[in-house]
Amino acid sequence: MKKRILVTGGTSGIGLALARRLTPTADLLLTGRRAAADIRDLLPEGAAYAAADQAHPEAATATIAAALAELGWDGLDLAVLNAGLGRVGDPAAEAPEALRETLDANLLGPILLSRLLLPRLEASRGKLVLIGSTAHRGAPGFASYAASKAGLNGFARALAEEWRGRVEVRVIHPGPTATGMHQRAGHDPGRAGRFFASPETMAALVEEAIAARRAATTISFVRFLLRRKPAPGARVGR
Repeated sequence: MKKRILVTGGTSGIGLALARRLTPTADLLLTGRRAAADIRDLLPEGAAYAAADQAHPEAATATIAAALAELGWDGLDLAVLNAGLGRVGDPAAEAPEALRETLDANLLGPILLSRLLLPRLEASRGKLVLIGSTAHRGAPGFASYAASKAGLNGFARALAEEWRGRVEVRVIHPGPTATGMHQRAGHDPGRAGRFFASPETMAALVEEAIAARRAATTISFVRFLLRRKPAPGARVGR
């Protein structure tokens, strides 16, 4: 029997790359902000999809609950709460509505969704994975984003203790990744962007971290660069 897996933010970036890695051995429910008709060709074959905008967490949670019920999933083996958004700029100039949207999508949304998923995860002795960011330690220009991810980190660590013996809870902090999020956030990484991991590489590292036993994992530049380094004696160039 295939595993039943939910991936939020599964229509682009790390979420989509991870879904493509998981699809051979799993039944997938993916979520994203766009209408199903706009992204159907992007999704792995056979994956179910629910349009659920995490910037509106109550509505998104209700939509996902309905999708799970429609699929008849009374259990859930893995939930990867990956959806998120961010903006770059001086926090003193950030509009309250924009700040609220960031916190809703990145923090309140995962909190509400975790609560919804608990019975299904318990039924399957499943695993809850919250996707944070290395920015949770503080990053210039990303104050509200860093705050939301720091909150998510604290929530995940507390939940791991709260649900110990019931549901395994992990938080994974991916390093810089070449996704469309930077452009949407109004951020130009400059020359540093050349060293960002591809979504496919980061998804592979996230999958490894999901399989590991650590409650919290940070995927750093160093680990990514070591992964790129040719093996001794390997041919490089053309």
